[in-house]
Amino acid sequence: MVNRVWQTYRTVLFCRFFANYFALILIPVIVAAVLTNFFVVRLIERDAETLNNTIMQHFSEQTDDIFAALERDMVNMLSTVSVKNFLRTSGDRAELTQYYEWIHSLMQQMNKLDSGNLACKSFLYFTSEDLVIDGNTYNSKDEYFKEQYPIKETDTPSYFANFTDKKSMFFTGPHTVFERPPFTRDIISTHSNIAALMSYPFNSSNPDVYLAVNLDLDKLRERLGIQEKWVTDTMLVNTLGSVLITNGLSELQPDSFASMIRTQPEQTLFLNQNTKALSYTKSRFNDTWYYVSMIDLPTLMKPARTIRMITFALLGMFIVVGGLASYYLSRRLYNPIREIKTGLELQHQHLDGVPGLHGGNEFDTIKRFSHLLISKNKELIQTVNGMFPIVQEQFIARVLFGEYRDSLSIEYYAKEIAFPYNPVEAATVLCIEIQYYSAFVDQLSETSKSFMLAELKEKILKLSPAKIWVCQTRVDQLACVLHHEEDRDPKETTNVIKLLLEHPYYKASIGIGKMIHSVAALHQSYNHALSMLKYKSLNTGAEICSEQRVWKERASSDSFLSAHEVNRIFNRYKAGDYKNLLQSVFDLLDAGMRSNANAHQMKNLGTDVLNTWARAVESERNDFDISVYSEWFAAINRCVIWEEMRQTFRDIHGVLFRSIEPSDRKQQFAEILAYIRDHYNEELSIEYFAEQMNMSAGHFSRMFKEEVGEKYVEYIAKYRISKAKEFLLETDLKIDDIAEQIGYWGRNSFIRNFRRYEGITPAKYRAIHQS
Repeated sequence: MVNRVWQTYRTVLFCRFFANYFALILIPVIVAAVLTNFFVVRLIERDAETLNNTIMQHFSEQTDDIFAALERDMVNMLSTVSVKNFLRTSGDRAELTQYYEWIHSLMQQMNKLDSGNLACKSFLYFTSEDLVIDGNTYNSKDEYFKEQYPIKETDTPSYFANFTDKKSMFFTGPHTVFERPPFTRDIISTHSNIAALMSYPFNSSNPDVYLAVNLDLDKLRERLGIQEKWVTDTMLVNTLGSVLITNGLSELQPDSFASMIRTQPEQTLFLNQNTKALSYTKSRFNDTWYYVSMIDLPTLMKPARTIRMITFALLGMFIVVGGLASYYLSRRLYNPIREIKTGLELQHQHLDGVPGLHGGNEFDTIKRFSHLLISKNKELIQTVNGMFPIVQEQFIARVLFGEYRDSLSIEYYAKEIAFPYNPVEAATVLCIEIQYYSAFVDQLSETSKSFMLAELKEKILKLSPAKIWVCQTRVDQLACVLHHEEDRDPKETTNVIKLLLEHPYYKASIGIGKMIHSVAALHQSYNHALSMLKYKSLNTGAEICSEQRVWKERASSDSFLSAHEVNRIFNRYKAGDYKNLLQSVFDLLDAGMRSNANAHQMKNLGTDVLNTWARAVESERNDFDISVYSEWFAAINRCVIWEEMRQTFRDIHGVLFRSIEPSDRKQQFAEILAYIRDHYNEELSIEYFAEQMNMSAGHFSRMFKEEVGEKYVEYIAKYRISKAKEFLLETDLKIDDIAEQIGYWGRNSFIRNFRRYEGITPAKYRAIHQS
C-alpha cells in the first residue's frame, strides 16, 4: 500500500515537472520550430533561387564577354591594312615581292589571333584564289586541308558548305580534326572543334575572304561549366531548343525548352523532372542564344531540408530530454536531505572521532557540519588577509599598466581589497630599473635577486609608508608612486631613494614621470617614467633620468656608423689591421662618453659595428654559426657600463679576428687525428670538432679533406675497419663484441661497412686469414 502511494506520488511529481517544462521550454521550442519551418526555411529556399540566378547571370555575362572579345578580334583582324592591301595586290603578279610580304604580315597577325584562350587554329580562306593562310604556313586549299588541317571525311561536306554568302560571327557545327605530322598518315590524336566564321568585305554577299577561328570545343565546354554542386550541366541552346554546346551528358527536349521560354520568365526554376529543374538566361551577345543550367533540386535545397530535419530532431530531443529530466527529478526528490547529509559525512571522514558531530536526524547533522564549515571559512579569511599586501601590490601594478583607468573601476577594486587611497591627489611615478654588473650576474641566483628587491622595497617604504606606494612591475623593475603637494617637487625624495640604490652588485636607473593629479592618470606618469629610462647612461652608480637631464645632456653623436666608417672597417680588415679595428671601437666609445651619449645610442652603435665586422669576415670565410653572432649581439645589449662595453668588444675581437697560421692549423688537425685514434670507439660527431675550431660543420669538412686528404667520415670508417681487422685476427671476440669495441651501434652496420671497404664479411675475413 505504501509502495503504491509512493508510485502514485512519483507519477504526480513527474506530471508536475513535465507540465512546468512544457510551459516554460517546450511551448517556446514548438513555436520556434514552426517559425523556422514556415519562415526561415522558406527564406533559405528563396535565397537559394536568388543565388542560382546571380551565378547564372554572372556566368552568362562572362561567356558573352568572351564571345564579344572574339568577335572584336576577328573584326580587327579583317579591318587591318594587311588584308586590304593583300586583296588589292593578289591579282597583280608584277608585285610578287610585295605580295609575299603581305602574306607574311598576315601570318604574323594570325599568330596574334591564335594566342587567345579559345582559339586553337585560325586561317584565312580566300574565295577568289586557291590560297589558305594561317599563323604557320600558307598553301593551296587542297594541300592545306589535307596536310595542315585534316578534317574527318564525313564532316568535310558540311564544313565547306559554310564558306558561302555573307557570314558574321557564324558558328559551324562540330567537326573532327586529326592531328598528325605533316606528310604522314600517322594520326597522333583527334579532337572536336567548332569554327567561328566572318567574311570580308563585311556587307558583301560575295566576299573575297573568310576568317575562320577554330575554337577548342573542350576548352569551350570547360568555360561553360559552373562550379556549383547543384548545377549538373550547362548548355548553350538556340531558340529552336537545339543544343549548340554542352559540358555534360544531360539531354534537353526541344519541345520542353520551347514551352519553358514561352511560359516561364527568365531566371526562374522550371521543373523538368522529379528531381531536376531548368533555369535559363538569354544571351546579350546573340538574341537567338540561351544559357540553360540543369539544376539538381535536392542539392540546391539541401540547406533548407537539413534545417527542417534538424528542427524536428531538436523538437523530439527536447521532448525526450524533458521526459527524462522530469522522471529523474521526481524519482530523486524524496531524499535530497539524505544526499546532503551523506555528502557532508564523506567530505569530513577525518573528523569521525570528534564527539557530538554525528547522531540525531539529518537536519541536526547538517547544522553541525555547517558550523564546522563556518569555522573553516574564518581560517581561510585570516589566510587571505595575510595575502592582502601582495594583492594590493598587484592592484597598484594594474593601475600603472592602465588596466584600471576610470575612477569607478579603481574605486570598486580598491574597496574589494580594502586599499585606502585619495582619488584626487598630486603624484609622481618613479620607475627603478635594476641592471646587474656582468661580474655578478652569474654569481647571484634568482632567489638572491628576489630577496635584494624585497629588501629594497622595504627600505623605500620606510621613508614614508603613507606617501609612497611600491610595486614590482617586472623582474628587474620597481615602480614607486610618490604622493606630494602640487607645489612641491619630488626631487628631494628621489635623491634619497637614489642613495638607497647605491650597490656594488648592480646599477640602478630612476626614471621620473610627469606629475599627475588623480589616481586614474597614474598610467600616464608611469609610461612617461618608462620613456625616461631609455636615456639612461653607461656610467657606474645610481642615476636619475628626468626631462631636465635629458635636455641638458642630450648627445649629438650618431647611433649608427656612417658610410665612411663602414668602408674604413672593411679596408682595415682586408689589410689585416685587426688591432686598429678594436682601437677604432674604443675611440667611438670614448667619443660617446665625452658627448654624454646614452646607453641606447651606444648599444645601437655597437650593434652596427658588430654587424659590419661580421659582414667583413663573412665576405672571406664562414667560420661562425648564426647562434654565435646572436650571442654576441645579446652580450652588447647586456652591457651596463662603459668598461663592460669595452670588454665585450675585446672578447668578440679576440674570437672574430683570431688569425690561425697554417702551421697552427696543421697542429690542430694533428691533435684531432690523435683524438680520433684514441677515442675511435666513441661517438665522434663532426659538429663537436667544428665547434672546437669555431667553424661551421661544412667549413670544417672542407678543411679536413684539404689537410688529411680524405673526407672526415671516410677517415673514421677506415680507421675503425683497420682496428676491426686487428681484433678479428688477434682475438676470439664475437662479431657483435668487435662492432661494439670499435664504435658501431649494431652488428649489421659494422658488417655492411666492412664489406664496403674489404669486399668480404668479417667472418669470412677471419676464416681466410686464420686458415
